[in-house]
Amino acid sequence: MKKEIIIITGGPGTGKTTIIEKLIEKGYACYPEISREVTLEAKRQGIDQLFLTEPLLFSQMLLDGRLKQFHNALQEECSRIFIDRGLPDVLAYMDYIGDDYPEHFDVHCIETRYDSVFVLPPWEEIYVSDEARYENFEQAKVIYEHLKLTYKKYGYNLIEVPIGTVEDRVDFIFGHLK
Repeated sequence: MKKEIIIITGGPGTGKTTIIEKLIEKGYACYPEISREVTLEAKRQGIDQLFLTEPLLFSQMLLDGRLKQFHNALQEECSRIFIDRGLPDVLAYMDYIGDDYPEHFDVHCIETRYDSVFVLPPWEEIYVSDEARYENFEQAKVIYEHLKLTYKKYGYNLIEVPIGTVEDRVDFIFGHLK
């Protein structure tokens, strides 16, 4: 069975998790964003902002987790799998903060290919900062631009999901997948 692995990406606070939750509710195989999990685990270990204090370690942990998600998605019994963020997101964030990363980060982005990438634009009306999302809205807009550039660098044609209700956004995604 051919697997269709679909990425939902965008800057922080754009509604990715809400869309993934709606897809799960509809019965689709989905993998959640793992950066929040990595951040909260670091906080439990006494590291307030792992991404800021040890960005390469944080990014390596994300890269490993997202590679695992991709390989797990290939083992799913269903043909269509949605993932909240992909490997290029890791590099986009590293570029955003101006840090270098090892060559294997780039190699994984070249070798690990997704079938479709949907990108959610910044949406100020729903944007909220919290204990795991420390960026302000202006920073979220800059991250969004880095994400678009990074995915395009790896040859992806991004499909921008318009702002709207979660149902409208999910319908838009399925309209492009048919």
